[in-house]
Amino acid sequence: MMRIRRRVRLGALATAILGLGAGSVAAQDEDFKGVIGKTLGESKPYYPPPVRPREGAPNVVYILLDDFGFSDLGSYGSEIRTPHIDGLAASGLRYNNYHSRAVCSPTRAALLTGRNAHSVGLNTVANSENGFPNGRGQVTRAAATVAELLRASGYNTYAFGKWHLVPPRNTSPIGPFENWPLQRGFDRYYGFLNGMTDQYHPELVRDNTRIDPPSKPGYHLTEDLVDQAIGTLKSHVASGPDKPFFLYLALGATHSPHQVPRPYIEKYVPVFEKGWDRTRADRLARQKQLGIVPSSTELAPPNTGIKPWDSLSADEKRLFVRLQAAYAGFVEHTDEQVGRLIEALRAHDRLENTIIVVSADNGASPGGGLDGTLNWVADMNGLRDHAAELVKRLDDIGTEHSFEDYPQGWAQAGNTPFPNYKGSIRGGGVNEPLIIHWPRGISQKGAVRSQFVDVIDITPTVLDLAGIQAPKVFNGVPQKPLEGASIAASFKDPSAPAARDTQYFEFGGQRALWHNGWKAVAVHRPNTSYDDDRWELFRLDEDFSETRDVAAAHPDILTKLKSLWWRDAERYGVLPLQDISWRGPERRAAKPQLQPGHPSQRKSYTFYPGQEHIPAEASPDILNRRFSVATEIDGGGKAVEGVILAQGATNGGYVLYVKEGKLVFDFNDLGRSHSVISSGEPLDLAAGKQSIRLEYVPSSVTEGTAVLTVNGKKVGEGKVRKSPTTRVLTWEGLDVGRDAYSPVSDAYAARGDFAFAPGALGKVQVELGERVEPASTVRATESQ
Repeated sequence: MMRIRRRVRLGALATAILGLGAGSVAAQDEDFKGVIGKTLGESKPYYPPPVRPREGAPNVVYILLDDFGFSDLGSYGSEIRTPHIDGLAASGLRYNNYHSRAVCSPTRAALLTGRNAHSVGLNTVANSENGFPNGRGQVTRAAATVAELLRASGYNTYAFGKWHLVPPRNTSPIGPFENWPLQRGFDRYYGFLNGMTDQYHPELVRDNTRIDPPSKPGYHLTEDLVDQAIGTLKSHVASGPDKPFFLYLALGATHSPHQVPRPYIEKYVPVFEKGWDRTRADRLARQKQLGIVPSSTELAPPNTGIKPWDSLSADEKRLFVRLQAAYAGFVEHTDEQVGRLIEALRAHDRLENTIIVVSADNGASPGGGLDGTLNWVADMNGLRDHAAELVKRLDDIGTEHSFEDYPQGWAQAGNTPFPNYKGSIRGGGVNEPLIIHWPRGISQKGAVRSQFVDVIDITPTVLDLAGIQAPKVFNGVPQKPLEGASIAASFKDPSAPAARDTQYFEFGGQRALWHNGWKAVAVHRPNTSYDDDRWELFRLDEDFSETRDVAAAHPDILTKLKSLWWRDAERYGVLPLQDISWRGPERRAAKPQLQPGHPSQRKSYTFYPGQEHIPAEASPDILNRRFSVATEIDGGGKAVEGVILAQGATNGGYVLYVKEGKLVFDFNDLGRSHSVISSGEPLDLAAGKQSIRLEYVPSSVTEGTAVLTVNGKKVGEGKVRKSPTTRVLTWEGLDVGRDAYSPVSDAYAARGDFAFAPGALGKVQVELGERVEPASTVRATESQ
């Protein structure tokens, strides 16, 4: 008899008969500890023990809001109705000294790994890579995610919603997939990979495959995400009632576009007619009553450019109130969906031993500018409409015809009482609400905790409570140590010391450091010397809202904190410093080095009807360059129509389609104008194969000529005009044989995806030629 401990050796004949290669056998039996004899009677089987979490291990739910102000929850001072999240606060804990990162991808990386964003490769959003370890656009394998560690310990892990931890150029149907959710520890995923998406026409992914959004009437992404989460929870409880789970719900709400059904908007119009100045004052008063801020807290001075509400025109007030009402309705709608998830946990007897963490990735966003916007993509191109034009479109706000963001005055109110916004290392950018709910482990219901907490402390806390030690090596890769620390002691002890005494901040060259109640801040202006930055100093224990600079009175403390910042900059991979603005033309990120053969490098593309949707970053870049689209149509003796090729949405893009016998090219310039070139008279497209071609030749950055041909014969020609500042054509990706998302053209919007009949459209070839001028480094997917 032969005793086997590590590996089974089979003869070549046996291996061939079993159809196994030697490598397969070795891999199957690597940890076999039984006995293999000539017969079953002479052998002893071995069953590896299953990986099990410790007895009573809690379930974990992370609920992450997007672009959300410190004061935007009722339990943090808001007049917006959020009873379900507030209910978690009333039976859990609220933290008033919690800090995220200035923008979303770094926060998400820090939250999921328990390490600083620079340490793991996300110094800014995943869309921008700089060629250094701190800016890879994805989380290093040297930092296992909480999902990876929990799954390895016997948890099931599920993610829903926004990912934004992989460069968008790597989100095409061919990946690479190594940093998609399933490859970073999640068993299941349903959501969107980029920084934002249309709430009515989201670019969805299920597991590793792009899918269409459901076509049911009244569809909304937030509802869909929670439906998927609840369905998965039901399946989990039914199939593994004794297994704990980790559920990561990263909502697209409340990032722009603020899209929500009209009834949610209407109810908030009268609420916010008082304006943003009164709103700030009222929220601060409620925050003091709730004990969420110290009674001595002062409102930070108005941010640059914000006008007093009473100085605005009637049109400005009408527009601004409506935009804020849409945001508030979006918040209430989101709270309702979170409430459905909470109720599902309760109904399945899982609420008692589930740690629920509710927070946000950064503060309220200034993305709408001073007047707000109904087309965020146009705004990225420097094309900002003013209130006098936008007020004519009040009824579009919140609908699929708008991709809006509110004015900065309302973002300032959302961040009450702090200064600045998303993209800043001041309080308005990094101070967030944090609610932790765990009935089994939290007895002081509704209490407020004031310990300094950073986003990197959340995952170490969860691992601590689950009894899991972060490994030094994971899947063969040496691991960076956790850089956060558990705050579990604060669950029971309101006077427990902060888990750490120091935390640095950096974004786009802005620098800050918190140390034992002091905060030093250097606000950096792009394209200036870092040596010229002026440092401020705030004593947060006495100045909660960062309103009084005491640098002159405490030069020794400021010197110490500056020294600590440089120490941590080296320790956590912050260097080299890099000017990055979260938005606008001043963004300067190094051009990514693409892998050889990546779709976005090619000049020749062949697409096929029925293939997966392609994200914008991996689609042909036709802006300011010569290009052609060619295909064949075969109606088999019947008239056919549909979209040949479409990229974009109502707020910008281009489409080639056939309708009512006419071949049409529509160039949608950021929703502001359409250049429509048509074949004019209806064509006979039913008689056998018809060769279709579009040829576009630019004459300048603002104009070009489009020529349509059928079977080599010119059937249409016309001028295409675009705005001179257009550098980002569209946010949405490309479809072949249909337009499955937000329609580029209203001409077929009532026809659904306006797809060609099966077999009627052949392959579609796109060829790219020379540019009129070099393309901008700003791409459609650069967002938070």
